[in-house]
Amino acid sequence: MRARLPGAALVALSLLLVPGAAVSAAPGGGGTDGPVPRHVERFARQTLPTGDGWAADGTGTTGGSAASADQVHLVRSRADLVRALGGDNATNRTNATPKVIVVDGVVDGFEAADGSLLDCADLADPEYSLPAYLAAYDPAVWGMVPPTGPLEAARVRSVANQTKHTQINVGPNTTIVGLRGATLTGLTLMIDTASNVIVRNLTFDDARDCFPAWSPTDGSAGNWNSQYDQISVRRSEHVWIDHNTFTDGDNPDSAQPVHFGRPYQVHDGSLDITHTASLVTASYNRFTGRDKLMLIGSSNTVGPDVGRLKVTLHHNMFDQVLQRLPRVRFGQVDIYNNWYRLGGDGFEYAIGVGVQSAVYAENNYFSLDAGVTAGDLLYDWGGTAATTRGNWVRADGALPRQVDLVAAYNAAHDPDLGTDAGWTPTLRTGRPLPAPLVPVVVGALAGADRLPL
Repeated sequence: MRARLPGAALVALSLLLVPGAAVSAAPGGGGTDGPVPRHVERFARQTLPTGDGWAADGTGTTGGSAASADQVHLVRSRADLVRALGGDNATNRTNATPKVIVVDGVVDGFEAADGSLLDCADLADPEYSLPAYLAAYDPAVWGMVPPTGPLEAARVRSVANQTKHTQINVGPNTTIVGLRGATLTGLTLMIDTASNVIVRNLTFDDARDCFPAWSPTDGSAGNWNSQYDQISVRRSEHVWIDHNTFTDGDNPDSAQPVHFGRPYQVHDGSLDITHTASLVTASYNRFTGRDKLMLIGSSNTVGPDVGRLKVTLHHNMFDQVLQRLPRVRFGQVDIYNNWYRLGGDGFEYAIGVGVQSAVYAENNYFSLDAGVTAGDLLYDWGGTAATTRGNWVRADGALPRQVDLVAAYNAAHDPDLGTDAGWTPTLRTGRPLPAPLVPVVVGALAGADRLPL
C-alpha cells in the first residue's frame, strides 16, 4: 500500500514545488557556455524567501538573480565553471558581477586543461612521497612532535599545488544551481569574502585531500588532518545552501588505511562556516555517510567571531554521520526540523556546544541505532548552555518520545549545561513542524534532485 503524507507534509511539499521565493525580472539568455532553458533560468534566479533563517536578515540573499543575459552560464567541466565565475580561479573571488551558473553533469576538480583527469601524483611536489613521509615521521622514529624539515615542506608545497587546482573560488552575487544529476566531485567551493551567494541542487562528492597532515599533538594519540571542505564559507554574509547532497561516494574515510595507529583521513568538512562568516541558511540538504560535517567557528579565541557566525539549519537530513552536526562556537545557531539518523561505528556526537555558543534546537527528530542514547547527542566543547525544545528521539526501534536533550546530557555527564541559550529565533518562514512529522517531510524533500529541474 502506498503511504500517504500527513496534511502538514503535503502543505510543505506544495510550498516547495511552488516556492515562495522571489524571481528576478532580469532578461533571460545564455552565456558563452551554451543556452540555459528558460524554465531553468527562471528557477535559478530565485532568491531566498523572506524570513527564511539568518541569511534573510537585513538585505536578504539574492545571489546572482540580477545577472544580465550574458552572465547566465551552462557549465559541464571545471574549465567551464572557472570561466563562468570570472575566468581566472586565482582572482574569481573578487568578481562581484551578478552571475547565474547552471551545472549539467559531473564537474571534476581534478580535471586538467585538456580534459584529462589528474591524480595525486600529478599534484605532488617532486620531493614528496607518502612512503618517505611515513618513514621519516613514524612516531617510533620521530617522536610525538610536529613534523618539520624537507619532507614536511614538500608536503606543504604539494598542498599548495592541489589548492590552486581543486579549490574553486566563488565571488559575490553568484548563484550556482545544478540540473538533475549535477555533481561537483573532487573540489571545494570556496566562498571567501564573497557575500550574497546561493548554492542549490548539487551533489558534492569526495573532496579528497591528496596530502593529509600528521598532527601528533591532536588528541592523545595524534590524528591525520585534511585540508579541504566540500563548501567552505569564510568572511562572507548572506549565503543560502539549499537542497544539496554531501557524500564521500565510493571513497569513504572508513576505507582508508591506518598509519601510525590512526585512520588516514582524507576528507574534512561538508559545510564549514568560519573566519567571521555570518548570516547563513542551510536548508533541505542531505549529509550521508561522512565523518566531520559542519564546523561553525574554527577557533576558541575570543575575538572577531564574537557576534558573528549566525546560522540557521532547517529541514536537513543527517544520515549515518559521525560528528559536528554542527559543532558551534560563538554563534547564535537555530537548528529546527532536522532529521538525524545516527549510529554505527565511530559515532561521536550530534550537536557540539562550544565556547560562547548559543544553540537553539527545536522540533528535531533523532532516530538512533543500538548503542547511541539521548545523552550522547550533545557534547560540551566548552559551552555553558543550549536551548532544546520539542525534540523527539526514537532509540533502537523503541517508541519515539519527546526528550529534553539538555536534561539527558546532564544525567550522563558533568559539568551540567544550562537550559537557556539567551535568545529566541525570529527568522523563520512559519511555525516549525511537530517533530514526529519531520522524517516524512525531510525524508521526501531533502537533498539534490528533489527540486523541479
